[in-house]
Amino acid sequence: MSSSSSNYSSPSSKKTLPLRDIPGGYGLPFFGPIKDRRDYYYNQGTDEFFKSRMQKYNSTVFRTNVPPGPFMAKNPKVVAVLDAVSFPILFDSSKVEKKNVLDGTFMPSTDFTGGYRVCAFLDTREPSHAAVKGFFSSQLGKLHNKFIPTFRSSVSELFPNLEDELDKEGKANFNDHSDKISFDFIFRLFCDNKNPDETGVGSSGPKSFDKWLFLMLHPLITLGLKFVPSFVEDFLLHTFPLPFLFVKSDYQKLHDAFDKYASGILDESEKYGITRDEACHNLVFLAGFSAYGGAKVLFPALIKWVGAAGEDLHRQLAHEIRTVVKEEGGVTVSALNKMSLTKSVVYEALRIEPPVPFQYGKAREDVVISSHDSSFLIEKGEMIFGYQPFATKDPKVFDNPEEFVGDRFLGDGERLLKYVYWSNGRETDNPTVDDKQCPGKDLVVLLSKLLLVELFLRYDTFSVEAATILLGPLVTVTSLTKAD
Repeated sequence: MSSSSSNYSSPSSKKTLPLRDIPGGYGLPFFGPIKDRRDYYYNQGTDEFFKSRMQKYNSTVFRTNVPPGPFMAKNPKVVAVLDAVSFPILFDSSKVEKKNVLDGTFMPSTDFTGGYRVCAFLDTREPSHAAVKGFFSSQLGKLHNKFIPTFRSSVSELFPNLEDELDKEGKANFNDHSDKISFDFIFRLFCDNKNPDETGVGSSGPKSFDKWLFLMLHPLITLGLKFVPSFVEDFLLHTFPLPFLFVKSDYQKLHDAFDKYASGILDESEKYGITRDEACHNLVFLAGFSAYGGAKVLFPALIKWVGAAGEDLHRQLAHEIRTVVKEEGGVTVSALNKMSLTKSVVYEALRIEPPVPFQYGKAREDVVISSHDSSFLIEKGEMIFGYQPFATKDPKVFDNPEEFVGDRFLGDGERLLKYVYWSNGRETDNPTVDDKQCPGKDLVVLLSKLLLVELFLRYDTFSVEAATILLGPLVTVTSLTKAD
């Protein structure tokens, strides 16, 4: 797909698709957005909210309101794109503007980011975007030799802790232990292998980031507490922004720790025209929102789906991982690249439950997009919203899209990787300073493979139970069978 094209047509059809008015609507001012918010969070739930409208309008492209609505968002109106063909309009920086749309139709206060609009909120045409993204992409490149040893060191604590909790309680909360090792890895990676427990952050790093993330993202969250009436939660979480004051001291500790111990990175910032202070707040956001926040969803989701897939897949993964590690003489980049099934399993987890389910962009100009069977005109200034789990489970692209198929991307299945969109871009694309694709895209895949490698070097199989909390899965490990 050419980034200069303004017509996103089905790859399976060269014919011109009929131009159709975008169906749907927004209802009455104020009351329409409130009704849609109630449906989205409480009456239907996210998936049914979109599925019912797809069926009603017989279209994967339609108009609707999205949360949070009044009084958090001035304009909750969007054009939703929910199939694999229309969705990539959101990746085209020449056609969509990304200024202040990371979280959708509202933006958290810059108090949460030191008074700066950090890189994730910048549009690609803003001068500082290329500088900041280029700076951090360069720093990640310099750290690449530390990825594997640092993660293996951090993750070495995960499995003994899970085993201890299993022995004591009969089950183990994967999320808590995963959050701890994720924070440990991220801090050590950026802070010259400094143990966060030996800094002012102490052992509270994960909880501090959790509180910071919640206060920024609460308009997009429902707690699902049965003892709290939905109208009470709706009022408290989705009507007014919660103040930065509640997390100010936690954020300051995190900022001060990165400022002190990530000096090797931050001291380079002025070469890119970025002040050290701005670079530090961007680093905290990268570490806490993008890296820790992403891992907080991705790792439990990966373990959930692999655990539920059962012993046959576990046996295949264990065989591949142990064979390759033995042949290669250890866990190396070369070894990981030869683990084709392991890689496919990671891509399948990213497809079926992407860690960031929503993408937004505002049309820079009138643009024609296409679904599988129709074309639609989106006018300049309209907000485009993509719900990624529907796009990456498009039944016209993927067979059995709701099913976790570990070997889906083996062999000829690799051609489907261009429909895996978790990184705010196609899996087959590489990020540049001129787009909004995740600069740590390849690192995320690498760490996910490493987690499976460390798991199956130790265990033959395992079992889990899973539930949904906030923006991701809660995973409980119920058994671990050690390798002979």
